[in-house]
Parts: sequence; C-alpha cells; structure tokens
Amino acid sequence: MRPTARAGPPPSRLSRSGEPRRSPLDSGASGSGKACAARDVASRYAAQLFTAAFAVLAFVCAAACGTQPAQVSSSVFTPAHRTTAEAARAYFGIRPKAEQPIPFPHKTHIAKKAECVDCHESVEKGPIAGIPSVKTCMICHSQIAIDRPLIKLVTDYSDKGIEIPWQRVYGFTRESHVRFNHAPHVRASVACATCHGDLANQTVAERVVDHNMGFCVNCHRQKQASNDCWTCHY
Repeated sequence: MRPTARAGPPPSRLSRSGEPRRSPLDSGASGSGKACAARDVASRYAAQLFTAAFAVLAFVCAAACGTQPAQVSSSVFTPAHRTTAEAARAYFGIRPKAEQPIPFPHKTHIAKKAECVDCHESVEKGPIAGIPSVKTCMICHSQIAIDRPLIKLVTDYSDKGIEIPWQRVYGFTRESHVRFNHAPHVRASVACATCHGDLANQTVAERVVDHNMGFCVNCHRQKQASNDCWTCHY
C-alpha cells in the first residue's frame, strides 16, 4: 500500500519557518493591485475636491454678481462684512456700480456754468467733498425748470422732507486703509477731472478712473508731493 501524499506545498516551497514561500510573481501581482486601488481612491478624491471647489466658485461668483446692497458708511473700521456676497466682492475687488435714484446730469449743470463747489460745498474745507442736500438742489430748482420730470422728482423728495439717496461713485475700500482729504488736493490745484474723469462730458457720474496705488503714487511724483506711507495710510 502506497503512503498517502502529504497535503500542502512541497518541502522546496517551504520557508525555514514552515510557511509557504511566495513567488515573485505573486508578490508583484499583489503590489500592482494595491497600487491600482490607491490610484482609484486618489482619483475619486480629486474628482470630489474639484467638484466642491467648482461649486464654491460658482456660489461666490453668483453672490458677487448679484444684487448690490445699499452702501452704508461707518466711522469704525472692521474687517467683517455684512454678507457673504459683500465679502466675495471685497476679496475679488469687484466694485458695485452706483445706481442713482435720479439720473443727475453733470453735463447739463456744467454747461450752465455751475461749479463743483456749488453742490459739493465742503470740498475745499475738509476731507469729504459732500453729497448735496435736497435743500441745495431746491435753491435753484424751486424756480428753475420746475416743469421738468426730473425736477418734479427732486421736488417730491423736498416736499416729503426726505434726502435724495445718492449713491457714492468713488471711494476707497475699508481694506485700503486710506484717509483721503480733498482740501489739500484742491489747494494744490489738482483738477477735479484728474480723479473723477471729464464730468463735463458725462451725464450720470461713472467710475472712469481707477484709484489704485500706482495712480496716486505717480500723481504725487508729478506734483512733488510726499509718497511716505503715513501721508495716505493709517
């Protein structure tokens, strides 16, 4: 009677510890499988990350390009923003276009020999040029062009005792830390058009000059004014 064959690998396939030896081919196949699995996981993670980033970008763009809130000024600086859309616009440098309640025609008034200081009364006296009160408008328009549709709108505000909610066209963002003073610029004979564009050929004022640091620094050099950081920044 022949002896029963022993189960398991032959002695030549056993290691010293008695465990089966692995063929190099077996090891390569196992490593290749693990590498493929790792690549699959990495690909799925990258796709999810890309999808999330795209969704966030789409949300930010939609918020930044959406309805612009009314501009509210404050004497207290804070890095916080009232809404996500406002924060997105500040981060990407998106400036809202001023939508005026009445299309004030600068061109018409300048053609009638009106001076900037007639409406912006404090421009020669201090840092803020000043937005004209409805009372200032009525100094002239209580008697001039009172039958015109736009003047009737101004009169309605005056009769109700409500100021016209003019929207600011120019101005530095809070993050710029700029303290701008109109008065010394006027004293230095800097023309209004230098910073505000040719209003004599504009109807409703628009932002046509980019008040970035390069613009201001170059003007100061031409005027031989100080470019020290503390001159403009706080």
